[in-house]
Amino acid sequence: MWPTTSPVKLHTAKAAATRPRPTDHAMLARRLAAARLLSTAASSASDAGGADTLGRRLLKLIYPKRSAVVVLRRWAEEGRTVQKYQLNRVVRELRKYGRFKHALEVCEWMRTQPEMRLLPGDHAVHLDLIAKVRGLPSAEKFFEDMPERAKAPSTCNALLHAYVQHGVRDKAEAMLAEMRNAGYLTCALPFNHMMSLYMASGELERVPEMIKELRRYTLPDLVTYNIWLTYCSKKNSVKSAEKVFEMMTYEKVAPDWMTFSLLASIYINAGLHVKGRDALVEMEKRASRKERAAYSSLLTLYASLSDRGNLDRVWNKMRETFRKFSDTEYKCMLTSLTRMGDISAAQDVYRDWESASGTRDSRIPNTILSYYIKNGMMEKAESFLGHIVEKGVKPSYSTWELFVWGYLGNERMDKVFECLKNALSSLEKWEPNHQLAMAIFSQIEKTGDIETAEKLLVMFRDAGYVTTEMYNSVLRTYAKAELMPLIIDERMDQDKVAMDEETQRLLRLTSKYPIGEVSTLMS
Repeated sequence: MWPTTSPVKLHTAKAAATRPRPTDHAMLARRLAAARLLSTAASSASDAGGADTLGRRLLKLIYPKRSAVVVLRRWAEEGRTVQKYQLNRVVRELRKYGRFKHALEVCEWMRTQPEMRLLPGDHAVHLDLIAKVRGLPSAEKFFEDMPERAKAPSTCNALLHAYVQHGVRDKAEAMLAEMRNAGYLTCALPFNHMMSLYMASGELERVPEMIKELRRYTLPDLVTYNIWLTYCSKKNSVKSAEKVFEMMTYEKVAPDWMTFSLLASIYINAGLHVKGRDALVEMEKRASRKERAAYSSLLTLYASLSDRGNLDRVWNKMRETFRKFSDTEYKCMLTSLTRMGDISAAQDVYRDWESASGTRDSRIPNTILSYYIKNGMMEKAESFLGHIVEKGVKPSYSTWELFVWGYLGNERMDKVFECLKNALSSLEKWEPNHQLAMAIFSQIEKTGDIETAEKLLVMFRDAGYVTTEMYNSVLRTYAKAELMPLIIDERMDQDKVAMDEETQRLLRLTSKYPIGEVSTLMS
């Protein structure tokens, strides 16, 4: 069918509360797509529509290596002036489209202009960009070097947000304490940051504690309530979610599409489909060109209800509303269709993506591959892989991992090793998948193939991941083959892996067998 530094201290003088404003082919193609959007946005960054403006020049920068400072200097050399509010708009647009390096360069240039009076909010944006582009230590240094008058709630919130984004809990908690002492806890934002941190780390019990403390200083905002509903979703508590929504209504906090998306998900997961559909109706009322992400959520939720009629209706509505679909939207629709088992319709959507998108993002064809492989259609998966490679899609780690699972199910260990090697070589650093690793080892155990077990151990060692459980699996393979491995204790010591009781038991068991020669070759 197919062809450890200390947390930064802040000045304790009270200030008014100010919120910060809110090279591969695929990556290049995404930047080009963003550039086309930015070209349209450029007109809003200047007063003169259609003219050659500084905003247009800055927004049209595509490649990260190109410098925004060069554009700014050239503009000045042409005798033209620039207003601070214009640059703030451009920075906002650049951040919106993930062009953080160019946004940072604009911020740094603004600091060199004596006539531009920078406010704490400007410093907050600058700090956030430094954290994104140069890392947390540079952001901390920037905060330390700021004038004391700039260390206002907005800049403190920006540094707190950086700590949260980098998962540095101790520094985040220390910064919150400093803000408390300085009298800066005058809005919900710092508490929202902390709740996001605790949600990400799985410390759900800390969320109600944060809400309780928040209420001592201020009132929850929309983001607070949405995080709270996310907490209810994690706890699978319909009653709690409804109580939170009642409080939200009582305190006259207007819900957004995300609020109803969370409620719909909670109801659907609880089997309360009527209430779930009611929430989806309210959610769709709030979906718009500006709130585009709502449509993808609608697709996912209607697919979870197996509601093909509304799934198609929303997709067609998106087609009428937007000039073209994003890769994320294509992926969402493909995932929804394959989840409902309609591979024919998914193939049609894929062909549409293939002809319309130039990104060659492997995550899109991976949805089709996943369907084939999970349904045991390995020949179709192989054929489709050949097709996407021919079309210029470079298989990613996830692509090869899908094939590892597929071949593992068919007990084709030669193919498992081939795809595993491709998967690991596609990454600079592997984030270990323990479940995958042990599934392969377990399959080898059944056959007693000590050479393959040792080969797999070497492969994972080269990838920087060896565990006691892996060694125990290798030992069980030796036991199955009734052979004794050599120098296991030395090898485990070199790999900095500790023995456990199971290791000791397996060593005693295999010591009764003749020596296996493979271990001496693989060590």
